[in-house]
Amino acid sequence: MTEKQTIINPSARALLPFGLFLCLFIGTGIYFSTQNVEFAFYQLPAPIAVLPAIVLAVLMSKEKLNTAIGQFIEGVSHRDITAMCLIYLLAGAFSAVAKATGGVDATVNLGLAVLPSSFILPGLFLISAFIATAMGTSMGTIAAVAPVALGIAQTTGIDSALMAGVVLSGAMFGDNLSIISDTTIAATRSQGCHMKDKFRENVKIAVPAALVALVIFFFANEVTQPPVAGDIDWLAVLPYMTILILAVSGMNVFVVLSIGIVFAGVVGIAQTPDYSLMAFSKDIYAGFGNMQEIFLLSLLIGGLAELMRQQGGLAFVTDKLSRLIMARADKAAEKGSPRASEAGIALLVSLTNMCTANNTVAIIVAGGVAKELATQHDVAPKRSASLLDIFSCVIQGLLPYGAQALLLGSIFELSPLSVVGQSYYCFLLAIAAAFAIARSKGQHGTH
Repeated sequence: MTEKQTIINPSARALLPFGLFLCLFIGTGIYFSTQNVEFAFYQLPAPIAVLPAIVLAVLMSKEKLNTAIGQFIEGVSHRDITAMCLIYLLAGAFSAVAKATGGVDATVNLGLAVLPSSFILPGLFLISAFIATAMGTSMGTIAAVAPVALGIAQTTGIDSALMAGVVLSGAMFGDNLSIISDTTIAATRSQGCHMKDKFRENVKIAVPAALVALVIFFFANEVTQPPVAGDIDWLAVLPYMTILILAVSGMNVFVVLSIGIVFAGVVGIAQTPDYSLMAFSKDIYAGFGNMQEIFLLSLLIGGLAELMRQQGGLAFVTDKLSRLIMARADKAAEKGSPRASEAGIALLVSLTNMCTANNTVAIIVAGGVAKELATQHDVAPKRSASLLDIFSCVIQGLLPYGAQALLLGSIFELSPLSVVGQSYYCFLLAIAAAFAIARSKGQHGTH
């Protein structure tokens, strides 16, 4: 890449395509909500809503048409975007196979068998957190747990929106902490730190927030009819346990999920006479299909983000934030510089996530600038990686147009707004992270 290509002038105008996407998607959802249309936010699918924004970004480019299209394709084919999409496919396949072979029901039954009825909501939070940590994907967790959680809500009288918020909370907790999560991979790669170091940094902030969330869910747990747990199929639980152990051991995410898919299929074939190799292959393909929307949206948003970067949109955001951070650092002197830098990293990834509606893409887009800020102001890579992951997950768990809220809204037949309104863990995680930044003194080392 030449020096000329690396110099990108900041431009607020380049942010217009993202604004168009948000206006189309959110505006359409709000409009249909006022018309009392069911599944209002699904009337205009997100991958379709982003297409006009892409066209606008291409037309706004000062480059030749072929060059602009090439920039878009470059963003779509980014290595981390491709890896993330492959993870989506494998996670979707594992969720579908585990559900078809009884793994989901077995895991939930195991949780219900050891939990009292007064601990249903906290228990489902823990189950969701466990599965998300093992799978490394909030979407896969929601797809696996939400149908069972809905059934429990209907039989126990627990508010459906609250139950959806519990599942979302647990899924985002696991997605944030999982060693094999795509957000963890993106954050650690962009900041140049080890996953285990980022995990330890995350735990200090995430666990206190989770404990408070558990207390809230405990007191909100109003069960009118205790659910009856079915028989525990220990063999069906093993695939979940296996991927958790392999993930913690540090095995490659693609290998972990592939082993989980094969193991779940073998369990199904061994236990169910009617479950054949052909049924196994169809479930894998069905799992791929379940991830279609987020798969397509990730690719298209990746391309749009690259166009916006090339036209100076991200440079505009980062330039403004850098000026703000430097001004704060000058006022607070050297001691305040790391704190201002950490706040800037949090704000940067949060704003990017609001634009992309994808926490992994947000980390990829903001990662380079975050690393530069961290290097300049003595913030350890593990700390910047942790903040990137935490605030991207916070925003993702609170976006009504995010894939997680949309999926839960579809399964529970609720407005995505009502789902995110009950995502207490995400609110608490934001508070805990903000408190950690406020107490930061730049003593996070140079590991």
